[in-house]
Amino acid sequence: MQKQQYSSALFPILFGFFIMGFCDLVGISVTYAQLQFNWSETQAGFLPSMVFLWFFILSIPVAMAMDSVGRKKMVLAGLFITLIATLIPIIQFTEVTCYITFVLLGIGNTILQVALNPLLTNVVSGRQLTSFITFGQFVKAISSFTGPLIVGYFSLKYGSWEKSFYVYTAVTLLSMLWLLATKIDEGAKSDKTASIGKTFSLLKDGNTLLAFGGILCIVGLDVGMNTVTPKLLIERAGLAVEAATYGSSYYFAARTIGTVLGVLLLRKFSEIVFFKVNMLVVVLSLAILLFVKQQELILFFVCVTALGSSSIFAVIYTLAIKSRPLLVNEISGLMITGVAGGAFLPPLMGFATDVAGSLQGAVAVILFCGLYLLYTSFRLKNNVSEISL
Repeated sequence: MQKQQYSSALFPILFGFFIMGFCDLVGISVTYAQLQFNWSETQAGFLPSMVFLWFFILSIPVAMAMDSVGRKKMVLAGLFITLIATLIPIIQFTEVTCYITFVLLGIGNTILQVALNPLLTNVVSGRQLTSFITFGQFVKAISSFTGPLIVGYFSLKYGSWEKSFYVYTAVTLLSMLWLLATKIDEGAKSDKTASIGKTFSLLKDGNTLLAFGGILCIVGLDVGMNTVTPKLLIERAGLAVEAATYGSSYYFAARTIGTVLGVLLLRKFSEIVFFKVNMLVVVLSLAILLFVKQQELILFFVCVTALGSSSIFAVIYTLAIKSRPLLVNEISGLMITGVAGGAFLPPLMGFATDVAGSLQGAVAVILFCGLYLLYTSFRLKNNVSEISL
């Protein structure tokens, strides 16, 4: 791969990860929409489902389509759908259009998450793949971190948090035009197209099954923390909504720092060692978060959880890709299907909160995800199989 191609194509791809971070808007949006539309905890828990359910439905079909249309075109399709999603609240914002917006954000984000990482393999060598996927998560984390700040600003300045979508429309359009103007050599297209059944048959391999469950849980943990952090500050520390929503910025700031540290540490330590140590820290932090009530302690353990979990998605995804180097598109589709964990967990958290009568129920659900990830860190292997479908 020539250095010129590498440098010119890498930046618009990485900028696509910034657009990928828009799906995390749903965390802060739940808090505002719940008050605006007078939803119960259980009802509010379904808004993230509108985003993340599409990862379960569309990930593998998108991966199959990539074999025919190519990775760049699929990324552009995801950017276009995201652009439409961000335009809707500008035109009209009601309870119905709120759901439509996040449905389209989920569809666009599904396409981006399936196609961006494989497109990255066209410009980054295999030895650097883990670091650059982690760096892509860093770019996504910057987007996630700025989200609550932008939404909070528009809420306080204009009394309308949904006006923040003006910013997201402009940034998405820029990303789409930049990638459209960039030439990327994807190599020869594959002659075969895997079926949904054959792709799911990869789960017969124990290592792939563990990785898939790990993706379900790490995304569920991430979406869960994003959603529950402001609510913990409201319930336990008595903060006002606008002040509490900045708790999500603390979480994403810590995640951003964590991804930078992850890029550096993954150059020195193996993915498996990194995985084990980080999940031990996360489980301990979540166990303490079940009980703390002071604002400072809540934010501290939220940040510790974010630091420890920030690079785990990239680690699991990369181990899965490396284990099936001949099936990058198929493994990508299968793993991104696991992002549907973000759809399944919030309703469970809402139900657990209603049953428990407090947010301890929601934190307990997140802790369960952490325990599974800890188990996975000790069972997942870093091996390679050259099988093909």
